[in-house]
This record gives sequence, structure tokens and C-alpha cells, in this order.
Amino acid sequence: MTANDPSVVQLIEVSLRYNKTCAVDAVTLDIPANRMVGLIGPDGVGKSSLLALIAGARRMQDGTIRVLDGDMADAGHRRDVCPRIAYMPQGLGKNLYPTLTVFENLDFFGRLFGQDEQERRARIADLTQSTGLAPFVERPAGKLSGGMKQKLGLCCALIHDPDLLILDEPTTGVDPLARNQFWELIERIRKRRPGMSVLVATAYMDEAQRFDWLVAMDDGKVLDIGTPGELLERTGTDNLEEAFIALLPEAKRSGHHTLVIPPRPAASGENAVAIEAHGLTCRFGDFVAVDHVDFRIERGEIFGFLGSNGCGKSTTMKMLTGLQPASEGEAFLFGKPVDPRNIDTRRRVGYMSQAFSLYSELSVLQNLDLHARLFEIPPQRRPARIQEMLDRFDLQGVAEQLPEDLPLGVRQRLSLAVAVIHQPEILILDEPTSGVDPVARDGFWELLIDLSRNDGVTIFISTHFMNEALRCDRMSMMHAGRVLDSDTPQALMDKRGLSTLEETFIAYLRDATDDNDTPTDTSQAALEETAFAQTNAVKSRFSPRRLYSYAQREAMELRRDPVRATLALIGTVLLMFIMGYGINLDVEDLSYAVLDRDQTTTSAAYAETLTGSRYFQEKPPLRDYDELERRMRQGDISLAVEIPPGFGRELKRGDTPQIGFWVDGAMPTRANTVKGYVQGIHQSYLQDLAEQAPQGAAGTAFDVALRYRYNPDVQSLQAMVPAVIPILLMMIPAMLTALGVVREKELGSITNFYVTPVTRLEFLIGKQLPYIALGMANFFMLVAFSVWVFDVPIKGSMLTLTLGALLYVTCATGLGLLISSVLNSQIAAIFGTAIATLVPATQFSGLIYPVSALEGASALIGNLYPTSHFLIISRGVFSKALGLAELYPYFIPLLITIPTLTLLSVAGLKKQEQ
Repeated sequence: MTANDPSVVQLIEVSLRYNKTCAVDAVTLDIPANRMVGLIGPDGVGKSSLLALIAGARRMQDGTIRVLDGDMADAGHRRDVCPRIAYMPQGLGKNLYPTLTVFENLDFFGRLFGQDEQERRARIADLTQSTGLAPFVERPAGKLSGGMKQKLGLCCALIHDPDLLILDEPTTGVDPLARNQFWELIERIRKRRPGMSVLVATAYMDEAQRFDWLVAMDDGKVLDIGTPGELLERTGTDNLEEAFIALLPEAKRSGHHTLVIPPRPAASGENAVAIEAHGLTCRFGDFVAVDHVDFRIERGEIFGFLGSNGCGKSTTMKMLTGLQPASEGEAFLFGKPVDPRNIDTRRRVGYMSQAFSLYSELSVLQNLDLHARLFEIPPQRRPARIQEMLDRFDLQGVAEQLPEDLPLGVRQRLSLAVAVIHQPEILILDEPTSGVDPVARDGFWELLIDLSRNDGVTIFISTHFMNEALRCDRMSMMHAGRVLDSDTPQALMDKRGLSTLEETFIAYLRDATDDNDTPTDTSQAALEETAFAQTNAVKSRFSPRRLYSYAQREAMELRRDPVRATLALIGTVLLMFIMGYGINLDVEDLSYAVLDRDQTTTSAAYAETLTGSRYFQEKPPLRDYDELERRMRQGDISLAVEIPPGFGRELKRGDTPQIGFWVDGAMPTRANTVKGYVQGIHQSYLQDLAEQAPQGAAGTAFDVALRYRYNPDVQSLQAMVPAVIPILLMMIPAMLTALGVVREKELGSITNFYVTPVTRLEFLIGKQLPYIALGMANFFMLVAFSVWVFDVPIKGSMLTLTLGALLYVTCATGLGLLISSVLNSQIAAIFGTAIATLVPATQFSGLIYPVSALEGASALIGNLYPTSHFLIISRGVFSKALGLAELYPYFIPLLITIPTLTLLSVAGLKKQEQ
């Protein structure tokens, strides 16, 4: 880049930290426009962080970033420049929605950029034809291959003709054929739009050779910049991997040397074959992950498995270790069938998974000690074996550190040490060097070669890297669950007459795949000839089209998610049934027994007053206090009536004998109810006695006639059903909505919100609308259930109840959105929503005790919480035949709550990742 070349991006002293980790360290850089620029380096050097800052997806901390002639710290510039930038984040299909089809994903992005239907359809047809996706427009994105997902992700990024295309490791995990097609597609697009700048991050040094200009990075710093040829010339190396190693600081590359692989001694004897598979097959439902795989690996051999993500490599390895049962076929280790229950066979195998799977809360030394114990290494040998691992894998200096504090290369050495601590004869490694820098990768391979050649360990390794596959004694090429061929790397290349392993693999893949994966000449020509005018709709501060786009997408995902749909509909009715009958304050059929110590006709007559009540159920009489204590402790009776000796005699003399009522007080509410029943029955008995006495008529001046309005039989069901509806309408819609935003944060699709023109208000309301509709469907189901199952009629205005429910459900979903906006995990969102809905709705909203009886903070919560007001509306319509004229004061707090929650959610949701 010369001083006269224009810049698309300018970085001045840009830094970014994650807690104590410095991801980007004072980077100053000018990135030339109209070129394909590559950021090269292993995982963890700051490439993705830098691209996120440039795209505006992550908030700046220090320094200045100018993109397309504007400061990215300025929210106004970010909003204006957003339609000119396309950002494809790291990860297969990370910006896609797996339940949406290819067409629906593209249509969604087109709406976000304000395109009308005609323009969207024309662009979608153009892009799908040019990428070979046209035959698959109705296929869900989640069912596409890795290469097709990346093509779809690119189409979504290009739907609006950007001036700057940012691709974060777009080909990681993609097979070489799909990778080659991907870069050919980029070249065709660049020919069509020569003014478009492309910024790419990659860990593959071979594909970096395609780029016009490179930025080599390590530890958040820029090592060097220039064209590939300039980097090779300055370092005096033959390839970019060697050039990158030469650019590393001396401390990192000291001791590094060219890797030498000695020949493998020939295996002989009855145990010459270490691993053997015949017709090995694994199915997950209708999906065939591994399809009749055959191979034979000799003792001490380094055998490579080359293939893309999802081709079946990891599943095959798990079947060989017994972690995954085979659906069909056989696998043998040292001539014995693989049996997950045979611990002796499993002890002969060491397994290192694709992801780091050790305990992050344990130190390096503690992890080694734990696994030594798990593999039952004798206590007298354990310290020496752990020390041997620390020395052999160069872990002595980090023995007391936690794994999460270690560089990626050191963590991989620790994983390898753990995998071999029990001295296995077979070592199965699933992509062990993915994302590791070249120096650490070579050091890792030196350890593998030492284990193979000196210890005779058989090593079965899967990889994405062609230069790693060349180091294997033999290898298999795998695609779509099938082994394409197996032989030495050189023999495979000789069979095809090609000079490189990548070209050889591509040739095998072309034979194994159909022609639909490659775009036709007609589609390529259409791509180059078609041009669209940029729409001005994206400049609008509020767009109903963008809002509807999110509402439509959320509704489609909700409809296609059976778990959430079942929870939303069936779960609500089930809870209504349980709570309607379960929360019952009626106290009937109480078991009681009488301890009659008088044994007279008068005491028997008194006992009969309880027998005739529907509230009590008589049990066999008590004989003494011990029996009373025992039966009440066992729960056989809830009430014991003790009639004292001389009861009848004292009553006839006009005295006042005392009767003992022993009530089970474990449940105070029920105990108080029982107390009231007993007192009422006792007073009724005394009144009968007074009427029978000669002086009774004169003593009774009046009688009390008690009547109940709205619920004549004082049944709990009539009161609880109208109260359960508000609880469920608060809890279920709030929980479902709470997963809306936080789920996108966990999956990574929230990046689409960060880097598209959609505003926070459009995003939130768009996600809320489907849940409001779902909540209203729940409301009508609950009302129907109340009327036809619980037989609780609606006496007032159904329209008033429906209007109140609409406002109330909007409040509930608004509360869910607020929680989802400020939290970052689904578990936290569910727990937070449960606490924020159940506790106030049941304790402070008048469900059992009126809000007017609460004091202090409880009264404040009760008066502010929406359930308090809708509960009055619900009971008023169900029980008191009220309408809007009488209940409108309770609508006002709901109307105030809705915009309040919306504004709080907007404030809590950030337009950039923090």
C-alpha cells in the first residue's frame, strides 16, 4: 500500500480488553480500499475482535476507527454506514436461522435493508443461481452442508450490495472443494463490483495466498503487512506458514526447527493390526452420519482422517472408543470387539476430544492427578507418572495454573498429557491442533511422532490441515459419512496425477458430489450483468417493514419449534388444571376422632353435632392421650375432641364445662379454618340447648342471618379460577419472551441486529408481537377451560375482559423482554423471569390477601405490579358482572406499564456487543 492509495479502514491506537486479557493491543493500521485483505494468524490473536470493531458489532474501548470515511465511535455514522457494510461472523452459519429455509433467510435480510418484494425476489433469484443454491431454496438452513451454509451466509451478507464485505474465517470446517468454490464466488462478485473492499480473517495460510494484501497478527499486535509476495521476500521463506513463523517474536520461535518424521518400523506378529473396522455405520434417526466405513490401522501407525465438519469423523472416533454405539458393522481393537462395558479394552485407548474437555476449575497438576486416579494408576506409581507427564510435555512451569489461563497450544499439550497418562496403546485425537499457531502445532506433532516411533502408540488423528495430513503414514479421505479412499498421502496424489494433496482431495470430492453444487455458466453471467439500485428505505429511523421482518421470523421459528409450542399451549392448560384444583382453600372432610371421657348420652349427643357436618369425617374413637398423640403425628386425624368427665352433669347444673379441641397446627391457615368451623358448630349446639331450655326463648332476642354475595356457597374454585388466569398469563408469555433476545445472544445471531439498520425499538417490538398473539391464544383457551371444564361462568363483559387481557399480556411480554435484554444466558433469563413473575403475582397481587392489607414494600409492589390490577378485572368480570364503566380505573396502570417496560428494555438492550 502506497501513500496515495485510498483507505477503507483506518485504525489508530486501537485496543480492546476482555477483563484481564488484551485482545487488541494498540493497533495502528491503514487497510487499502478495493482489495481483498486478509488478517492471518491462529485462533486467539485478535483477528475476530478487530473485525467486530470495524463492523461496528463491538463497542470501542480505546483508540480511533474510521470506516468508509467516518468515525465508528459516532452512533450516527454507524447508523448511516451500516447499509454499506456486510459482516459475516465466525462459525458455520452463525448469521443464519436454522429453522428458516434458504429463501426465508434471504427474504428476512432483504426486509431488514428495506427492499420491497420485487427487489427481494430478484436479488434472491440472482444470488441463489450464482451460488448453486437455487435447487435448495426450500431446504431449512440447519440441514445444509457446511459449504452450503457458508454460501448462504455470504448471500445474506451480499443481499444489499455492500461497499465493504467483512468475512471472519468463512471457510473454517469447510471441505476443500466447497472452500475453493467459495473463493471463486468471491472473485466473480469482485469482478462484478470492482469497488467493493473485502476484509477476511483466516487461519489457513494456503488460502491467504489468494489475497491481495495481508496483515499478520499475534497476541493482538500486527507483526507485518504487505502482499503475500512481499512477506515471502522479506522473510526469505517459500510459503506463508514459514513466513508467519519467521515473523513471530524470537521468544516464541526459539527452538523451532523443521519437523522431521522418521520412517515407521514395520509391524509384525499377531497384534500387528491395532484398529479394524468393517461396515461401521451410525444412524441418528433417518440421518446416516457414518455409512459402512472400512479401514485397517497397524500398530504404531499415524493414521489421518481428512474431511470437513459434519462428514462423520468425530462419530467414527467415538464408535471406536465405545462412546457411541454402532448402528451396524463391527470395530475391533487389537483383535477384540469394541465393547463400552469392557474397561480393560478402554484402558488401552486414550481419547482427546475436539473441544477442550478438562476441568477448568482444577490446576494442570490437579487435572493430571484426577485422571491418574480415574484410570486407577497405583498410588505408588502415580507421582512418578505425573512428573513424567509434566516433564515430557513441558508443563512443569504451569503446573499450578488453571487451564483457562494458558495459551491454546499449552492447553492442547495438557489434553494430550491427560490422554496418555495411563499409557494407552491407541491414541485417538479429534482435530487436536485446530486454531493452534504453527510453532505450537509443530511442537505438538513432535510429541506425536515420539509416541508413535519410540513408544509404539497407534495414533488415529482427524484434521482439516493438508500439511498435517501429509505427515501421516496413511490417511483416509471422508465425505458425507463415506470413506472415499485410503492410502499413503503420496500414493493418493499419484492415483490422481496431481501435485498437491488439496487438489487430490478436491478431485475425489468432485467425483463424490453432484453437479448442483457448482453454479452454471448462465447463473454466473446473470450475476455479473445484474445490478440493483440501493434503496433509501434503510435510512428511515423507524421502519414497519423491518419490525414486521423480525415479527414474521420470530413467529416462524416459534411455529417450527415443537418444544416451545407445546410449552406455550398444552403447558398453560395443564397448569390451569393443576392450579385450579390444587390451590383450594376449601376445608372439607377433615378427619377427626373423639376422646369421650364422660360416656353419657349428653356427651354422645354433642359428638353427633360434628358427625352431621360436611366439614368433618369421623374416625374410630380415641382411648387415651397416647393414642391421640400417635394418630395425630401419623396424620390419621387433623382434629381430636376431648369431652371431659362429668360433662353431662355439669351442663345440666348450668355450669360451663370445658371441651378440648386438639387441632393439627402444622398448616396455620387450615388450622384457623378448622377453629372457625368448630366454634361455629359449638355455638350452634349451645343455641339448640338454649332453645330447649324454658328460659331460652326469653334469652334469645334476635337471630343472625348470614348471606354471601357473588359466591353463595363460598367455594374456592369460583374464586381461584379467575385468579389463576392472571398468574398463568403473566408467567408463560413472560418466560417465552424472555428467551427471545437471550437465545439470539447465545446462538450468535444477535450479530445481525448489531450490524443491520434495524433499531432497538423495531427489534424488540418485532420479537414481542408473536408472543402477544400467543398469549392471547392462551387467554381464550384458559377462559374456555374455565367455563366448560371448571363450570365458572362469565357474568360480566367478555369484551372488557379481553381488552384487559390484551394490555396485561403486553405487560407480561414486556417484562420478559426487559429481563432478556439485560441478561446473557437462557438459564439466567428463565430463573429471573420465574422470580419476577411468580413471587409478586402470588404473594403481593391480592391472590389470597387483599393488596389493601399489605404494608411497606409489599404494598408498594402490590400497587405497582400489573397482576394486582388485572386480577381485579378478572374477578370483577367473572364473579361480579362488571364492565368497562366500573373497571376502567384498573386499565390505567396497565396502560402506563406498557411504555415504561418498553423504554426500559430499549435502554437495557445495546446496539453493540460490550
